Amino acid sequence: MTTVLTGAPSLPALLARGAVLSAFKRPRPDAEFPRTRLVLPGARVDLARLAAYERVCGFATGADALPLTYPHVLGFPLAMRLMSERAFPLPLLGLVHTSIEVTRHTAMPATGAYEIGVHVDRLAEHRRGTEAVVVTEVRSGEDVVWESTSRYLARHRTNGPDAGAQTRPAEEPKPLPAVAEWRIAGDVGRRYGAASGDRNPIHLHALTARLFGFPRAIAHGMWTVARCLAAHGTPDAVRVRADFRAPVLLPGTVTYAEQDGRFELRGGDDRVHLTGEVYPLTS
Repeated sequence: MTTVLTGAPSLPALLARGAVLSAFKRPRPDAEFPRTRLVLPGARVDLARLAAYERVCGFATGADALPLTYPHVLGFPLAMRLMSERAFPLPLLGLVHTSIEVTRHTAMPATGAYEIGVHVDRLAEHRRGTEAVVVTEVRSGEDVVWESTSRYLARHRTNGPDAGAQTRPAEEPKPLPAVAEWRIAGDVGRRYGAASGDRNPIHLHALTARLFGFPRAIAHGMWTVARCLAAHGTPDAVRVRADFRAPVLLPGTVTYAEQDGRFELRGGDDRVHLTGEVYPLTS
């Protein structure tokens, strides 16, 4: 079933609703989930918010084309609406964004009008719980110009350490060559939240982050991948895969590393926060 929206949903209202319903949900990979596809036609970019996003993520401002990760911002309110519904079986509070794969087929003008479509594709068993696989498509006219697949994990007890297919390799690859050291300010979560609309309390202040078990506020996962891609650069037609491995505490210092299309973000103790790969698409 397809539901056409007349405007983007309100993220604060969705977060509040999802928080209330979270306590009543018992996640499992074989649960039923909403099959609705939400569509927002004629979406246009707020250029002031785009400029704020570009500044906080390190992209050049004033470019004609959208940064590779920005369409995620356009689709996120629709994803949140689906995941905050009573029929969605995973609790919204505590969901962890574990990975994203993005494909951009062509450059996307910042002044264009786009149709945003989002649906939950499936639930998947994970060694630490259950993941929801959420698909976002962005169309210009009849053509899909950008698409992504995100995985959101609800942690819960599983049948054992080998449950599900999402397992780490037995041996980690060697660290990539370091390119830059970034000192991340304590207000990055608030700045990114204002630009993207994602004002999850774990990203805003130490006090609100402690309520969810973090010693300090943590950076948005999508900020970390955007910051890496701003440094790496991408062609117009490209596929990117990123895995969010460990949270980045704010403020903090991280090392950005890259080689041969691969990139990663490491902490001072060489803890890996993010890994990713860039694949240029050929016609």
